[in-house]
Amino acid sequence: MTGMSKTIQLNNGNEIPIIGLGTWQSSKEELKTALRAAIDVGYRHIDTAYNYMNEDTIGEVLQEYINSGKVKREELFIVTKLPMIHMDPNLVKRSIEISLKKLQLSYVDLYLIHGPIPLEYDGNDNNIFPLTEDGGWKIAEKSDLLGTWKAMEKLVDFGLTKSVGVSNFSISQIERICKMAEHKPVTNQVECHIYFSQKELFNACKKLGVTLTAYSPIGSPGRPKNLKEADEPVALEDPIIQRIATKYGKTHAQILLRNLIQRGIIVIPKSVTPERIRSNFQVFDFSLSEEEMGDIDHITIQKRYFDMSTKFKDHPERPW
Repeated sequence: MTGMSKTIQLNNGNEIPIIGLGTWQSSKEELKTALRAAIDVGYRHIDTAYNYMNEDTIGEVLQEYINSGKVKREELFIVTKLPMIHMDPNLVKRSIEISLKKLQLSYVDLYLIHGPIPLEYDGNDNNIFPLTEDGGWKIAEKSDLLGTWKAMEKLVDFGLTKSVGVSNFSISQIERICKMAEHKPVTNQVECHIYFSQKELFNACKKLGVTLTAYSPIGSPGRPKNLKEADEPVALEDPIIQRIATKYGKTHAQILLRNLIQRGIIVIPKSVTPERIRSNFQVFDFSLSEEEMGDIDHITIQKRYFDMSTKFKDHPERPW
């Protein structure tokens, strides 16, 4: 198992590196340092989104590396996402073109719908989370998930992306899309870690030939304080993870990542610290035993670190 592949084949035949670099919540200079450290150590999968407002910074570093000959464009796997303000089918192509211009690329390798619920578009492309008077997110009056998907499929035909997928989608939403899709979603990117294992969703996606990509695979320790609770369980401090890490002489993060990739789940750990970025990539020289995988599987703590259910209340497309 230590010799496991560093890529996973998607349902359209394309290969995705099983470990990518997450880039949410990074300052410009931090992100440049992180990207250089990641590419230098061997990362080829970079995950971003329109909403992260950092595609231009990523584009700068990618061009720096491509133009210097340190990496070829075709060796990279670049992921970005359709913002929820651009889910009207008529806005989808324009939205990816904005992202591609910032990334300084002619195509991305994977384009995801960032979430299943459209937000009101007021004509301002920078107002990514429009608010109501009471401080909630302003949800668009019309929701046309299948129409949005058809517009996403055209992006493949136009050559603007190699693959399309979704993020934060429920089982029923993915099933509905797969029934009508010409280009099936290749992945569903969701929160997934030892305290939120997503077994049911993983199994349902697997039956449909759709992979799972885990964001927050080590429990998102660096997320903003306003998203944390005082006494919440911390995945990196779990005693089972600590015990296994001691046995292998590995970091707690490496055990958390190894567990997910042994389950066949793609991971996109986020870090801006070069040492941690390098460490997170060093998970191919050991493997967890069946017993250790079972011990982790039987962890009873349940904790979702990103609960957006209150943002959407009773919306029919709410997946949470």
